[in-house]
Amino acid sequence: MYANLKKLINKRRWTRMLAEYVLITIASFIYAVAVSLFLDPNQLAPGGITGIAVILSFLTVIPTGMWYLIMNIPVMILGLWKLGWKVIVSTLYSILLISWFTDLIAVIPPVTTDPLAAAIAGAALQAISLAAIFRAGATTGGTDIIVKVLRLRYKHIKTGVLLFILDLVVVVSSGIVFRNFNIALYAMIVVVLTSYIIDVVLYGRDGAKMVYIISDCPETITKRILEELDVGVTYINGQGAYSMKDKKVILCVIRKPVYPKVEEIVKEEDPEAFLIVTDATEIYGEGYKSYFAPKL
Repeated sequence: MYANLKKLINKRRWTRMLAEYVLITIASFIYAVAVSLFLDPNQLAPGGITGIAVILSFLTVIPTGMWYLIMNIPVMILGLWKLGWKVIVSTLYSILLISWFTDLIAVIPPVTTDPLAAAIAGAALQAISLAAIFRAGATTGGTDIIVKVLRLRYKHIKTGVLLFILDLVVVVSSGIVFRNFNIALYAMIVVVLTSYIIDVVLYGRDGAKMVYIISDCPETITKRILEELDVGVTYINGQGAYSMKDKKVILCVIRKPVYPKVEEIVKEEDPEAFLIVTDATEIYGEGYKSYFAPKL
């Protein structure tokens, strides 16, 4: 019985690992397409090691993919020290694929020479591929590893924000090297879009409103919220400091599109109620994210 269970666990582990590497392979190809057919031909340096590789390939005869591989060597050493073998092995696999695919696809003419179209399409493809690789437990090397190392300490800062800060330096450098700050601005569009899309894909659109309602008729408001919106509500016991009367404070978290309906209910039931609203950017629990999901 124990032997059969062990075999089943090992089989599932290998199946999951195979699925992860298939995902990394597909995502690496998409990343290379973004670089070779959209960004590099239009001199758009999308930040990070990739952006530096685009700049250096412009200044030398070494192709972008090869520069990408060369510059990732010291970063891989850092990753091995901080993140361990599992991440590094899958990341090395991703780096080798991206480097090879990038130079292989580079012989194909660019899809567009319009820098704005290239920036938007390149950013979308790059962000989706990055998020997929992160989901598979790997990185694409470069600043991705640096970001993962930083996330070990600064878990409250999202991946996209850290990438944006690091990429900004590369984008400014590209404007200086290419002597074209219009191109640098287009590259900035790539960075901003990539950062935004990564956060949407990794974290989901779970931005919501956290609402506190202090009213003299909490039961009526709660009943309508529960029945009309199917939103969970919690009572917090409170007391008015001036009146010394006990109060039930209503607490609920609702998605942004639903919030106007809550406001409407409160206005209809108790126009004198206090309504305190704040943003909730990360929410765990039923209907939102799992506590056990990996911290990306």
